[in-house]
Amino acid sequence: MSEFINNSTQRKEMLRHLLLRLHEGDNPEILRQRLIEVLRSIPYHEVVEVEQELINSNALSEEEILEFCDLHTAVLDGSIDLQGAKQIPAGHPVDTFKKENTAIRQQIEAYKEIKKKIADITDAQVTGYVLQLRTIFNNFSDIDKHYKRKEYQLFPFLEKHLITGPPKVMWGKHDETRELLKNSHEALASPISGAEELKSIVQLVLDHTVEMIAGMIMKEEEILLPMSMDTLTEDEWYKIYQETPEFGYCLIDPEDEWVPGGMKVEKQEFVTADAIRLSSGAFNLEELEALFLHLPIDITFVDKNDKIRFFSHSPNRVFERNRSIIGRDVRMCHPPGSVHVVEQILTDFRSGKENKAVFWMSSFQGRFIYIEYSAVRGKEGEYLGVVEVTQDITTMRKLEGDQRLLSYEQR
Repeated sequence: MSEFINNSTQRKEMLRHLLLRLHEGDNPEILRQRLIEVLRSIPYHEVVEVEQELINSNALSEEEILEFCDLHTAVLDGSIDLQGAKQIPAGHPVDTFKKENTAIRQQIEAYKEIKKKIADITDAQVTGYVLQLRTIFNNFSDIDKHYKRKEYQLFPFLEKHLITGPPKVMWGKHDETRELLKNSHEALASPISGAEELKSIVQLVLDHTVEMIAGMIMKEEEILLPMSMDTLTEDEWYKIYQETPEFGYCLIDPEDEWVPGGMKVEKQEFVTADAIRLSSGAFNLEELEALFLHLPIDITFVDKNDKIRFFSHSPNRVFERNRSIIGRDVRMCHPPGSVHVVEQILTDFRSGKENKAVFWMSSFQGRFIYIEYSAVRGKEGEYLGVVEVTQDITTMRKLEGDQRLLSYEQR
């Protein structure tokens, strides 16, 4: 064929034909070359339309598309036209997804660098490289929040607009990636006898996990997100924006705020003095936020499912925190070498064996830091989680004599 197809209907029919041939067992690389030769490129929305039409016409089931999803990606790689994609405002939910993908790519590059070095390591070096890999895969675990925001925020709106197939297929790929991440964590947590075994784990387990993560980024940025920008209304995006902090962020803490153009957002007023009523008093939200900001201690709360739910954000925190940790498993927020201790504390607190664990560091950046973990229990003694309280007690350790209230007058 001397001329490429430049007609939407014909393009979609050709893509449909190529995808069906792929499912019949044709060579993916040959089909990819054929696609480039005939179509050169295909607009992102037509890819979604073809997959949805294949499902609606019963030519392929969602399960079949899920099974061949990675081959679809391989065939389409480099051939998707994004020229018609909308601009993404700073702070928009799609902007956040893409910035998270940038952070994920950085972890992928870090993995690739370590993989190169592992090719020539000795048995004596294995432990150090395993710890580095554990750190990277701990960071990869943050991807679950990225996926959940798609599953529980974005996908319902797409389904409302009758785009049902691609979200279901992508959710299936999320679950596959979660299983691969689980296998990777288990492989890295098990005893590794030497360099050759580590190389095998990299090749047989870790590589596939990283490939799946990288492939999902391509699916999002070249198909899902541009198509979603075209589909959802500004009001729908703003609902997603407002609910996003409840799920937490993946590896980043967005700085930009976003409001749809022309929308007036009223500042929330706290009409009653008891917006949050507790057994011994009440706060409004503004007061409570200010209270945590000015406490002379840092607080982090981990719920009964071991997920970080809250941290105070005073300007003088001892240990830096940002919103990317919200919803993250607390084990993934500690260096791999100390995770077994965290696990033991959680086990002891949950069982009731212990209620408190205390630690201190005598010279942390020139300060004496006191850290106390306490089990949080309900009225019936049921386990609700853990509160971590951290305090810089450098000045307190130097106190002598008395300084009573009346001494304030003598300043």
